[in-house]
Amino acid sequence: MLPALVEDTTVPEIAHGSHSTGLSIDEKNSLPEEVKQERFAAVDVSRPFPIDPDEPEETHQLTVRALLVGCLLGCVVGASNIYLGLKTGFTFGPQLFGAIFGFAILKSLSRIVPESGLLGKWLGGSFGPKENCTVQTAATASGGLGILFVSAVPAMYRLHLLSEKPQQDFGRLIALTMCSGFFGVFFVIPLRKHFIIHQKLVFPTPAATAYTIRALHNGRVGAISARKKTLGLIATMSSAFIFKVVSIYAPGIIWDWHIGWTLYRIGFTSIIHLENYGWWIEFTPAFFGAGQLSGMNASWSFFGGAVLAWGIIAPSLVATGRAFGTSTSDDYPLVTYQSISYSDPTKYVTTPSPRYWLLWPGVFMMLVYSATDVLVNASAPLYEMFKTWRFRPTRDPREWFYTEGEAYDEDYTTKEDRIPTWAWTGGLAVSTVVSVSLLSTQYHVNVGEAILALLLAFLFSFIGVQSSGHTDVNPVSTVAKASQLIFGGISKSQGLEIRKSEIVNLAAGTVAAGAAAQAVDMTGDLKTGYLLRAKPRNQFVAQLVGAVVAVFLTAGLFVLFTTASPCILYPPEDGACTYGAPSVAAWAAVALAVASPTLPIPSSSGYTAIALGLFSVVSVFVKHFYIPKKYWVYVPNWNAVGLAFVVPQVYYPIAMAFGATCNYIWARRSASSFDMYMFPVAAGLLAGEGLGGVFAALLSVAGVDGSKFGTAIGCPGFEFCG
Repeated sequence: MLPALVEDTTVPEIAHGSHSTGLSIDEKNSLPEEVKQERFAAVDVSRPFPIDPDEPEETHQLTVRALLVGCLLGCVVGASNIYLGLKTGFTFGPQLFGAIFGFAILKSLSRIVPESGLLGKWLGGSFGPKENCTVQTAATASGGLGILFVSAVPAMYRLHLLSEKPQQDFGRLIALTMCSGFFGVFFVIPLRKHFIIHQKLVFPTPAATAYTIRALHNGRVGAISARKKTLGLIATMSSAFIFKVVSIYAPGIIWDWHIGWTLYRIGFTSIIHLENYGWWIEFTPAFFGAGQLSGMNASWSFFGGAVLAWGIIAPSLVATGRAFGTSTSDDYPLVTYQSISYSDPTKYVTTPSPRYWLLWPGVFMMLVYSATDVLVNASAPLYEMFKTWRFRPTRDPREWFYTEGEAYDEDYTTKEDRIPTWAWTGGLAVSTVVSVSLLSTQYHVNVGEAILALLLAFLFSFIGVQSSGHTDVNPVSTVAKASQLIFGGISKSQGLEIRKSEIVNLAAGTVAAGAAAQAVDMTGDLKTGYLLRAKPRNQFVAQLVGAVVAVFLTAGLFVLFTTASPCILYPPEDGACTYGAPSVAAWAAVALAVASPTLPIPSSSGYTAIALGLFSVVSVFVKHFYIPKKYWVYVPNWNAVGLAFVVPQVYYPIAMAFGATCNYIWARRSASSFDMYMFPVAAGLLAGEGLGGVFAALLSVAGVDGSKFGTAIGCPGFEFCG
């Protein structure tokens, strides 16, 4: 996931009680007045923003129009995230997208539609920052849960644990999504009290979202800024959408430049290895935008990891006979090293592909690096927090713990606007019973294992919220793989057969990871609402409505994509599939490994995984205790390096490195335009290509895609490469 790589906040830096910009005094003075007001206003994100006496009171914060627009925007982001996630496991958050686009839509409606009449009752009336918060809350909730369908759920199909086609399992998929979505929404409420009110964590992106909403509603200056941001977002999203759709009819000319194949055809025969190891250029707007959002450190770490994995280690493995490729053409020396076959597990050790060999060092690096970084980052704040904790028995469990030396109730929200205890505790009890029942009847997970999955979800969410609250890095997608190890051990102790062990592993792991990811996102939303003084009760309703939409949206999109591209679930032996689905491969491989009597891991791969894992752990301690913070940007992000081992498509890190570099130059040369347009441009590129991918899938289902009416010019072997 993209949040696992993010190092920059895409809008002004926000810190606890202060606001840093990183520019010189001269650079600040040279900026336009509206940029100064938007970028350099002092903000204390430990408490709600000060009340503006000139701001009219918002009497309608939870409206049908806000829920409708928010859910529609969430659908846009959700569709994009399914597409991007199946490509490389990346997703992006909808908070700022929902805030900016929601403002553009509803502010226009509030001016156009008269307040009187039936239409005005539903769509008219003034539009303020608290209702804007409702929009982005609904967008975040409805655009979530994509993590399930880009990782563990497709892995079940690869291991032939469900029906042949997802259409036949639609009810079971809905059931699994409901378990994750609603359980995550209900148990997030006590996390708000703990992390936002008592610990006062910063939550950079949610705080930046609140700050952006406040700036957008700042009179004339906000209107000008909003119009510019919206136009930038629409222009880039439309351009990326059109570019993606057009490219499916001539991918070898417009989308992919297979340089190795082209040079081979004109006589440089040895350069074909460039093609075989996946080194070509793809003009992907989404991953250019992902590089903009991730920043220089994460993007170049990703690229460096690709060079190490697919430029050094993979060729060495093939040259020394430790890994093997698969021929894809009888007429040309085209070989793929990116395939993984699950048909014969004995080949995993005897004749592994480079992709399978590299999978284990990559997964292990990401797991231990994320866990160590979270522990190191959280250790000092947790120690200070536990030192000042005091226990006070009350009827409300949320009031049991409080911080010494501070007011007993620091929540600036009135009692009647908070979420009633009965609402979240009752919902939590019902969702627990429903989840246990569905997992037991649909996936043969016994009651004890189902309850353990829900407990792990709470543990992972605690880790994820603590990390994202301090650093804006959400490691849930990586850390949650620990659930596979836990359930693998349980299955072996029970003596379960391999097939049943695999389905328990993946189903329970799906719920643990999905519910935790949902909880982390929802906690961030509540932080945005806390700063804007929005009513938590209203946000809770918006989250529930959005969760309903997400359950059906994500399952439906998964069916659409897998119908258009069956290779997502059943990749061919030559690995030729436009969707690399690295998270799917990782979940499937781990499930297979922990269920097997002996670990099907080549010894050389295992030793390399241990060595690189230890090195990444040591680098965390060196970074935090021996390197000044201003030089941290030069320390590799080993989570990104590990991801490059798992993702076989090296053109994605190339695109991200290029996007991050262009962003860096842009910020240095024009700070004012960078502040105004960077996020709209990046989000537009991501959403545009994602929607283009959805439309391309519809064209494929309709039988009018590039494989029927396109050209194979520029494609290796003269076979269509779209």
